[in-house]
Order: sequence, then C-alpha cells, then structure tokens
Amino acid sequence: MKAMPKALIVSSPFFGYQNSVGRAFEELGYEVKIETYDEPIHPFKGLLRWRHKLSLNKEALREKNRQKYRLYIEAVFDSFKPDIVFTYNGQILKDDTLDYFRKGGAKVIVWMYDSVLRDDRLPCRSHIDHSDLFCCFEEKDVEYYASLGKKAYFMPLACDTTVYYPQKAEKDIDILFVGTLYTSQKRMQMLEALVKHYPDKKILIYGEYKPYFKNPFTWAFRRNRKVFLNYNIPPSQVNDLFARTKIALNIHHKQTFNGANQRLFEACGADVYQISDTNPFIDSLFTKGEVGLYHDQQEMYSLIDYALTHDMSAQAHAAYEIIIGNHTFTQRVRQMLKLLG
Repeated sequence: MKAMPKALIVSSPFFGYQNSVGRAFEELGYEVKIETYDEPIHPFKGLLRWRHKLSLNKEALREKNRQKYRLYIEAVFDSFKPDIVFTYNGQILKDDTLDYFRKGGAKVIVWMYDSVLRDDRLPCRSHIDHSDLFCCFEEKDVEYYASLGKKAYFMPLACDTTVYYPQKAEKDIDILFVGTLYTSQKRMQMLEALVKHYPDKKILIYGEYKPYFKNPFTWAFRRNRKVFLNYNIPPSQVNDLFARTKIALNIHHKQTFNGANQRLFEACGADVYQISDTNPFIDSLFTKGEVGLYHDQQEMYSLIDYALTHDMSAQAHAAYEIIIGNHTFTQRVRQMLKLLG
C-alpha cells in the first residue's frame, strides 16, 4: 500500500491561512503538519516579546532567534519527513534551512503574501534560489524576478469555503470595512471621508486604527467609536457580518499594484455585494459589474449611492460563482502541485 504523501506547512499566523492551506492539502490526499511561527520570537514567547519591543538592536535579536528556530524546525522536519514543505513568506527561515529541506528529499514551495520589494521582506528575496516553486500575490514581484532572469509565478490569494460562505440574515449594516488601518494612511483618509460623507448610514469599520501600544493618549481620546471599532475580529465573525451587510467595502494596501487582497475573495465567497478599488488583475476577474470597481473616491461614492438604492444580490451571487469556481485554496494548491510536476 502506497504511503500517504506528507506536507509540512511553516507559516506566520497570517489570518489563519496556514490552516486553509492545510485543509486544501488534506483534501488532495496529504497528511499535514502545521508549524505556526511568530516572527521574530517563536517559539520563544512571553518575556522575549517585551525584550524585542524594548531592544535597541531588534535585528540582532531577530537573527539570534532565527538561528534558534532553525534548529527547532529542522528537528521537526527530520521527525515528520514530509514530501513537501510549504511556507507563507518564510521570513523566519534561513536559505540554508530551505536547502536542508531539499537535501532531505522535500520539495519547497514559497508563497509570498507581501511584496518582496518591501524593505522588511529583504530576507525573503533570495528564497527563490532555494525553493522548487516561488509564487507571489503580486504580479509586480513576478516582473521584478523576471528582470533578474528568475522564474516566479503569480498566484493570488483565494477563498476558504469552510470559513466564508453565504448565510441568511437581515441586512442591517449599510457599509462594512474590515482590515488593517493604522499602517495604511490611504485607508484611513478614505474611510474618514466616507464616514463624513454618509452621516446617516450605518457604517462599521473593524481593525486597529488607534492601537493602545502605539500611543495610549490617542487611544484614549479617539473619536467615532461606534463606527471605528478599533479591534480585529476572527474570520467567523467577519463572515457573520458579511451576511448582515449591503456593501462590503474594499480598499487595497498601497503595495498592491496588480493583484488582490484576501478580502476580495472572502467577501465574494460570502455572497455579499462588494465595492473595491481596482487594477488590471481585478478588472480581469469581474468584467460584467459583478463587483463595483472604482478608481477614485468620487467613483466609489457613485457606486455606493447606487448600491444603497438598488438590489445588488444578483451581482453579488455572480461574483460568488466566479470565486467558488476558480479561486479556492484547494484550486490554488492543486495549481502549485501541477507546477511542481
């Protein structure tokens, strides 16, 4: 009897997507082991977290812990003996560790969820030379590697259908936004203007925008507390909120030039009407108005005005069919395995 193939997933806690990838591998017949790290301190938590926060030389501390993690994860690899090692980003992993996996008989897949052109992703850029398959969320990264004579593949995110799916509920939220805020000036400016533009609409915005750990004073005296909820929520709660929402608003991070964030796929997977900023990749997905696509704030307002006064359920379901048919995690993992040959 042929042994079940094994996949070791080494990932940061990237919105729980390591579990989504794990379920996809399991659906395709793999035994899965998931190791979730918290760069730069896993598996060294507690006091070391504060030591890192207060350190005058954070990079030296990160490097020390990467070396410790190398010993840890190589021991896990030796014990589990996987056929494939999959990593999101892999910032905590050294190139030598990726080589160790390959010499041990595994194929290595790297899926970059942040642009390799970001300064803080410098340790990941050389991973392409030490992996069997290197995939990027962002088409611009693929072009960057092509300019160096290296082969990377464009592989956008996907929808986990066990987490995001249609539910029936009263539509009592006019506009919902869920996402990281305090690191994106673009999002903050657009959302603050949105709240002023629609003072009589029920708008909920989830995500830290005045974190306590950044500035206790601004945290204590923040405004619009009933709109800007100032905390993150788990995916299951996001899906419940989508069911109550007329418009799921999406604003991409400035690092996205020709790709899509996770919310694009998840809102569609929940069968809610979405309004999103656009780029060539997103344009190619929704060619018949399934998602409202805007290029500037005034265009966004026009789409919102229309959606608040019309039934957009047909468009939302058409977008749902597009995502479920072509953009699930199982389909992404199947694509990766095909590219591995």
